[in-house]
This record gives sequence, C-alpha cells and structure tokens, in this order.
Amino acid sequence: MGSELIHRLQFAFTVTFHYLFPQLTMGLGLLIVALKTVALKTGSEEWDRAARFWGRIFAINFVFGVVTGIPMEFEFGTNWARFARLSGGVIGQPLAMEGVFSFFLESAFLGLFLYGEKRISRLLHWFSAVMVFVGSWISGFFIIVTDAWMQHPVAYARLPNGQFEVLSFWRLLLNPWALLQYAHNMTGAVITGAFVMAAVGAFYLLEGRNQSYARIFLKVGVIAGMIASFVIIFPTGDAAGKYVARNQPAAIAAMEGLFKSTTGAPIVILGQPNEQTGQIDNPIAVNDVLSYLIYGTTRAEVEGLDQFPRDQWPTALPLLFYAYHIMAGLGTWFALLMTVAAFLLWRKRLYTARWALWALLLSFPLPYIANTAGWMTAELGRQPWLIYGLMRTSAGYSNMVSAGNGLFTLLGFMGLYALLGLLFTVLIYREIARGPEPAAATAEALHAD
Repeated sequence: MGSELIHRLQFAFTVTFHYLFPQLTMGLGLLIVALKTVALKTGSEEWDRAARFWGRIFAINFVFGVVTGIPMEFEFGTNWARFARLSGGVIGQPLAMEGVFSFFLESAFLGLFLYGEKRISRLLHWFSAVMVFVGSWISGFFIIVTDAWMQHPVAYARLPNGQFEVLSFWRLLLNPWALLQYAHNMTGAVITGAFVMAAVGAFYLLEGRNQSYARIFLKVGVIAGMIASFVIIFPTGDAAGKYVARNQPAAIAAMEGLFKSTTGAPIVILGQPNEQTGQIDNPIAVNDVLSYLIYGTTRAEVEGLDQFPRDQWPTALPLLFYAYHIMAGLGTWFALLMTVAAFLLWRKRLYTARWALWALLLSFPLPYIANTAGWMTAELGRQPWLIYGLMRTSAGYSNMVSAGNGLFTLLGFMGLYALLGLLFTVLIYREIARGPEPAAATAEALHAD
C-alpha cells in the first residue's frame, strides 16, 4: 500500500470514529432544550430530571468528541501537509471559529447547565441549555463550511505561489453547498438523538423500571424522530441531491450506478455495480424515477459516467454506490418505523406494544450507520478531488511521511480508540443503569430564588 492510501485510511478511520460522538451531542442538544422547555412551562420536576439525565449523557459524548477530534487537527499538518499549506488560508478560518464555539461557548454553558443549577433560576438554567444547543450547532456549521468549500469551492483566489485565499468570508459562510449540507447533516444528528432517546425509553419499559421517565423519553424521541425522518428525505435530502447532480454529475452517476447517459433514467433499488462491464449486475430498478427526482420530469436525460474521463470517476465506485444505498435504505426504514411508533403513541398503545419497543431498541445503532454512510457518500463522491476541480487527492498528501509511519500510527490509533470505545460504553451503560432518579435524590431547592 502506498502513502496516499495509508493517509486516506488513517484520516477516514479517525474522522469516522470521532463523528460517532458529535452526531449524538448535536441531536441531544435540541432534545434537551425541548425537555427543559416543558419543565419550565409546567414546573414539572420529572421533566427537569429527564433533562439532567440526558445532560450527563451529552457531557460524556462531548468529552469523547473533543478527545477524538484533536488528532484530526494535527493530521492536516502531518499526513496532509501539502493540502494544509495551500488551502490553510481558507479552511483555517472556519476551523478556528469551530474551536472557539466548541471549546469556549459550548463547554462553558455545558458546565453551567451541569453544575450551576442550584445557583441560578429556572429561566437561566433553561437558557444555559439553549446556549449548549446553539454552541453545538454553530460548531457543526463551521465544520460543514470547511468541507463544503472542498466540495464546491467559492469566494477564493489563487496566489502566484499556488496558495488559496478568501475573497469574501460571508460568501464562504453562505456557500449554497454548505447550507444544504448543513440542513441535511443536522437533521441526521436529530435522528440519532431521537432514536437513542427512544431506545432508552423502550429499554426501561421492557425492563419494567423508570416507567414515567421512559414515557417521556419515548414521547419526545418518537415525535422528534418522525419529524426529522421525513425532513431528511424532503426537503433537505431532495435539495442536496439535486445540487450534487448539477455540480458533481460524475458523483451522482456513480452513486446511482448510471454508467451510460439515459433519458428517463431509472433508480436502482438493489444491485452490484460492475466497472468492467459498465452495468449493474442483478438490478432491481424503477424506470424514469431518477430523471424525475433530479429534473422534475420523467423524460429528462441524466448524464452517465460515460460522459466523463475515466480518471475523473470516483475512485472507490462500488463503495460509494453501496454507501449511498445504505443511507437511502435506512432513511426509508426510519420514516416507516417512526410513523408506526407515532401512530401507536397517538393511540396510547406504544407503551405496551412490546414488538414496537423492541423495534425501537434494536434500531438505535442504525442512525450511526446511516450518518456514517452519508458522510462516506459525500467524501467518496468528491474523489479523485481533494478540492473539487482544483486539487486532486494525490497532490495533497504529505510525501515526507512514509507509508510505514502512516501504518504504524494508524494501528496505534485503532488500539487507542478501541480502549476509548470500551471506556465510553462502560460510562454510558453506568448512566443508563443508574437512570434519572439518583441525581434527583437530593433535588430539593434545586434552583435559586
């Protein structure tokens, strides 16, 4: 294996493991605000305790997200030094602002939310939850802006030495790709938070304990999950897909396994892309649907991979195809499951329908898989470009770091992150086993007058 592949594998591993944590904190941030809003409006101590419980889960995720995110900042300067040197004038600004909002705003108000409750009023405690939510979502926005510039470069100039500089910071922030990607990504984070919350509620009901809290978790998780599961399909997923089709047509062709330009292009439900024969093996397809989804008419022509030079095809085409279809398939399951659960909730039968509770409990890992597959779709679709149309991936990695050194550090990260994953699992299991009640045992006079 060459250095480029090793560097790509190392960054792919570290960023994939890291994103297991922020997607839950960003999703829970919104749901904790919902819990605190109901508690503030009704004066219910039970909803307050529910918010505190998820605040502790949030804090554990936040800590592990920070720990696993720091190495990626260094990887820009070690594994991807040429890319960092040329693009640092652009991507350095949103990355620095992400650090400010993540490490200062979000962490400061998280500390106030967790440890300042006895010293502030209910309204101020609610405000601290809102600011934790805002901090986490702004932090996510600046990361998305960075990635979106690599996907769809805007507001830049090329200096004589080859470096990029920003012409307009506001145009960089308002990159249409960033806005669409942000809406889609954050909706995915809400789905993760909703499924995890609903799964814990289902677990408690199946165990026969903490039943009043389980009902709260299920109610909030199912309602938020149902709304987010439809929003991620339309309008966010639909708009993002159409924008990709206009700006990265080779990526959309590879995602759909469309090797030849086709009028009335079909959408492939299942199949195996065969690069050698230029077709989908064993396809299950629905005619005309892809043309309609992209262009609004069944008779539109969709560009296939035959319209692009072979060296501009996504370099891991089968993996891209499967990642996209896993994401889309799981998105359909989310909408179906949450619709059924919401119907049972409305009919007051969800809390006793054990089959539905088991379905919610066993589905909690699926949003993690779907979000990972979604990011793989975005990043594999951009290949072979590191900065789309401007810098190929082969021109951005550090040729001073050998394949052996890269492999050594990759194995080291894998071992270290395995230990971190084990520790995270133990801490989360302990919090779920304790439940919301222990933290409320001495909860009298929690808020300042």
